[in-house]
Amino acid sequence: MRWRSRPIFVTNRPSKALASLKLPTLVDRLADPQSHQNQQPPYARNWHRSVKPEYGVLVGICTHLGCIPVFYPQPNPTQPAANWQGRHFWPCHGSKYDLAGRVFSGVPAPYNLPVPPYHFVTDTLIRIGENPKDVNFDFASIRQI
Repeated sequence: MRWRSRPIFVTNRPSKALASLKLPTLVDRLADPQSHQNQQPPYARNWHRSVKPEYGVLVGICTHLGCIPVFYPQPNPTQPAANWQGRHFWPCHGSKYDLAGRVFSGVPAPYNLPVPPYHFVTDTLIRIGENPKDVNFDFASIRQI
């Protein structure tokens, strides 16, 4: 799906995947695990970077060179990189992001993936580009895309 000509990744994150987002072995490897940089609306500034933990909504453009990632959800000892933990991988320069769009330390990308404004119209229908009622977030205020 696209919003403002940008690819949007909507990911269903089961309970096991959500639990992995809190593991110290992952969090310790992230550059901005608490999302201090302004890359998301205030309603997504939490450990899962979303409105509902089970659904991730991210702009799928790397914050380094702007290329689009490949999603390799399953761990693999060799592909797409050595000791792959499973997540988003940018083949054009090797940046890695977790299932919440948080960037790993030591990669070229400087920021977490942006979270666009969105809200749930129903339990299963998401509207991208509109904030929840009574929230004002301007996507142009993010640090980098």
